[in-house]
Amino acid sequence: MAERGLEGIDHTVQQTYIWVDEIARLFHGNRHQAFQILRSFLHVLRDHIGLDESAQFAAQLPLLIRGLYYEGWDPSHSLVHERTADTFMARFVSEAGIRPMDGQDALAAVGGVVGRHVSDGEAAQILSSLPAAIRRLLTAA
Repeated sequence: MAERGLEGIDHTVQQTYIWVDEIARLFHGNRHQAFQILRSFLHVLRDHIGLDESAQFAAQLPLLIRGLYYEGWDPSHSLVHERTADTFMARFVSEAGIRPMDGQDALAAVGGVVGRHVSDGEAAQILSSLPAAIRRLLTAA
């Protein structure tokens, strides 16, 4: 990668492109779709897990992706009240701008990429903090 002056910024941009490109390849989409899928997944997941778990998860994300995760977040709001698989998926596809029929494929792509880039222990903690129906949705993806 060509030097642009700030190694930390260059590195996080490169990491973000790696994640986005992996999602695009797995979803058979383009970078724009993959970016929207990643952003949507991070926001929906964030709003379904507790504050402590959220901070532990975010600490493992590359800097730019961590910014996406926290984008628009108000930690004073409590967890999403209706934490069902249907509401999780509906919000995910709506924010990602994809067709509902593509939701499971998009979830599989983004979940697989995120799961490969965070520790196994953190992924297990995130899953265990979610309601069983959402956990099944994410592990079926």
